Amino acid sequence: MNLLKSTGTFGFYTIISRLLGYLRDILIAIFLGTGMLADAFFIAFRIPNTFRRLFAEGTFNAAFVPSYSSEIIKGKKQSNIFANNIFNILLLGLLFLTIVIEILMPIFVSIIAPGFVGDFEKMNIAINLTRITFPFLFFICLASFFSAILNSHNKFAAAAAAPIILNVVLVSVLIFSNYLGDKLVYYLSYGISLAGFLQFIFLYKYALKYFTIKLSFKLKISNKIKFFFKKLLPSIFASGVTQINILIGTIIASYQASAVSYLYYADRIYQINLAIAGIAISVVILPQLSKYIQTKEKNKILLIQNKALELSLFLSLPATMALIIGSEEIISALFGYGSFNETSVSNSSLALYYFGLGLPAFAMIKVFSSFFFANHDTKTPFYISLISVILNIFISIYYFNEIGFVIIAIATSISSWFNSILLFIFLKNRQLFYFNKIFFIKFIKITIASILMGLLFYFLLNFFESKLAFSNSIKSLYLVLFAILGLLFYLLVCYFIKAFKMTDIKLKY
Repeated sequence: MNLLKSTGTFGFYTIISRLLGYLRDILIAIFLGTGMLADAFFIAFRIPNTFRRLFAEGTFNAAFVPSYSSEIIKGKKQSNIFANNIFNILLLGLLFLTIVIEILMPIFVSIIAPGFVGDFEKMNIAINLTRITFPFLFFICLASFFSAILNSHNKFAAAAAAPIILNVVLVSVLIFSNYLGDKLVYYLSYGISLAGFLQFIFLYKYALKYFTIKLSFKLKISNKIKFFFKKLLPSIFASGVTQINILIGTIIASYQASAVSYLYYADRIYQINLAIAGIAISVVILPQLSKYIQTKEKNKILLIQNKALELSLFLSLPATMALIIGSEEIISALFGYGSFNETSVSNSSLALYYFGLGLPAFAMIKVFSSFFFANHDTKTPFYISLISVILNIFISIYYFNEIGFVIIAIATSISSWFNSILLFIFLKNRQLFYFNKIFFIKFIKITIASILMGLLFYFLLNFFESKLAFSNSIKSLYLVLFAILGLLFYLLVCYFIKAFKMTDIKLKY
């Protein structure tokens, strides 16, 4: 396996999905802005989308891939029996969960958006929309099962491309927004559930080469199945801690008008980089790392772990610099149109600034957690994540009345740095990770290149300030140009100071 090539493949489709997601969000910003309908829709979208991220972006992989890889070694028959048992239990469990939540939706929305309770109209809309979007959770969790099957066989393209379907469906709905009026949020909600079904079909088609569904309601709970589910629940919490923190933040933010929307738009920006710097890398390394841990090839394990961390920092550090330096210009250029006014830009950019400070930690959590998961340990990351979430809740609630919604972004970043540092300490203490000789030299070089890129980006934003003004209708084109210039400059500096070498592209892991 080539780490850069596999990450590049995963990253390529992820970037396309994120760009379509940006187009989707800019259209939502134009037609919905940050008002009542937007808040209600984002609550309805947040729940299934959070579960999508929890299951599709590495969490299900964390428990499934090491166990399934062990069965693949024994032959296709054994791996199919194991996979079918897991699939049938998931199918029944998700079906039961979906039906129960649909029935109890008013209570469910009251829990996830308690700030809506006093506003009858907003609450009613949120309940109706969440009822429509919730089936997405059922389909996307099953689709994630097929993704894990493909990833276990080092096939990453289809799983990475699947989320594109959601954005294509929603953009198609938004094209007709002028004709839909206030019904737009309902059509978008139906589109979300439809997209979940289409992703399920799409991934099953590709997984057929390796796995065939055999439905059975006579569930066989073997020791292997018990072991898998014993790992799954902690891995959902541990690998998805950033999304859990954001979900908790959304619940708290529901007490402040438009705060849910501000956080949503800021979240969308940094998630673009996190998708590659954290999620793609952790998904790609897990199958090979699990294999080498089983065969006890220490040199291969060391090489993959160091290269994964190095690549994560190579991608996240320059993005962090850009988000900190240009948070307001980025939000304004990407979303500052139509109903998304200057107040919305100011508030969303403040959230983005503090999320940006936590971006390297968000990425390292994904990478460090995968080191534990490959060793069949989901409990340690779970306990660390639990402490991190408690810290996040404490900071958010304690300072919310004093500081407002922005404390949610601050608390998320603080708790994530706490999480990543603890993961690193436990890895070192248990001798599950070592730095190789060249890591620190590469890290210093990447940091220098990121700082130089940040200085160039700062200069461009200030020199062309008028081109990025809120009133400029083509400000997004200038931002894209500056981002490309910054990226090219960063890559050139990395090449000349040898923070990155062409031989890395061909290196097999």
